Amino acid sequence: MRILIVEDEPLVRQRLLRLSSEHFGTRMRFDTVANLSDAEERLQAASYDGVLLDLNLEGEDGFLLLRRLCARAFHTVVVSAHGERALEAFALGVLDFVAKPFTRERLGLALDRLVGIAQTRPAALRWLSVWRAKGTALVPINEVLFVRADGEHSAIVLADRSELHDKPIGRLTMLLPNEFIRCHRAHIVNIAHIKQLQALPGSRWRLLLSNGAEIPVGRAYIGALRTELGA
Repeated sequence: MRILIVEDEPLVRQRLLRLSSEHFGTRMRFDTVANLSDAEERLQAASYDGVLLDLNLEGEDGFLLLRRLCARAFHTVVVSAHGERALEAFALGVLDFVAKPFTRERLGLALDRLVGIAQTRPAALRWLSVWRAKGTALVPINEVLFVRADGEHSAIVLADRSELHDKPIGRLTMLLPNEFIRCHRAHIVNIAHIKQLQALPGSRWRLLLSNGAEIPVGRAYIGALRTELGA
């Protein structure tokens, strides 16, 4: 696995590299850059699993990179002294926000989240970024009816259209708030848009959504779904 550290202060960059390397040992490869242009070049040229991102980079705003590339498959952890921007960061889909100065323990928790060891979900996601012909666009999370696996990507399904997200459904699950529940190995549903849970012949189940869409319910998920719906 591979992580990119984007930090312009040399001492902080070295500390992030040292603590991250000690946390993972040889399981992870780390690269470091000090500015947005180098970060974007690395992220366009190579495949990364995660990014540790500062927000103040040689006078530039790290959110510019986040908005352009947050639809990518990697997860992002913001490491910044600007704690007042945490809600804005979570709203755009970062996995965690580590305030400076940080401890070894706090950074370790964020790194575990980055690779899926700790499965706690962020609570403040308000937008999902999706790919468009002219770049990325932001979709309000409350307008998403369900998410469907689409090969190595995910289809974000709204009432009137479907959009593409680079993260596979397993990684996207780590970002979605608790009102999204797995109902099938290939589907995650927004419970606010469930109209009815329907029983079918052969001990099969499906969900009818507010826009009339029907999605399957896997046997492994029906118990948790019925509990959530009080059905």
